[in-house]
Amino acid sequence: MSDEDNIKQQADPPSNAAKDPDSWVTGDEPMTGAQASYLQTLSEEAGEPFDANLSKADASRRIEELQERTGRGA
Repeated sequence: MSDEDNIKQQADPPSNAAKDPDSWVTGDEPMTGAQASYLQTLSEEAGEPFDANLSKADASRRIEELQERTGRGA
């Protein structure tokens, strides 16, 4: 396999984060521990309630929303 074929070696590999949460195969599963931790931090900073029962896809959407509110968005 050449470096060009190896996605990890590309200068700007495609990001999974850019994929629409509605099209995630595992989007209905419970959010990950990393999502929960970050979402809890963002919720506290935004003065918003934290919902520990969100799916992966819903948590991703909520993270994006709270990033915009807190100025942490990219």
